[in-house]
Amino acid sequence: MAIIVAGKLTLKPGTRDEFIQKAREAISQARELDACEDFSVSADPIDANRVNVFEKWNARRPLDEFKSSGPDNDSFSLVEAFDVHEYEINT
Repeated sequence: MAIIVAGKLTLKPGTRDEFIQKAREAISQARELDACEDFSVSADPIDANRVNVFEKWNARRPLDEFKSSGPDNDSFSLVEAFDVHEYEINT
């Protein structure tokens, strides 16, 4: 089984670069975990106020633990809206 987390975040105007910079710590922490096969936050090439999120995990528990203990910063104060979902797939 794999768990895919994918979607988009709409950010406050002009804060995309700041958000991506603040996300670097979480990205690095996630990628260090054995259960995290991929974790990416990327600037959308068309919408300057959007980032795209993609994560691939090979186990539920480490994902849940990461979500509840990620780095503390104010990055989500820059988010106006989000549309991110989890998908469990058989591999």
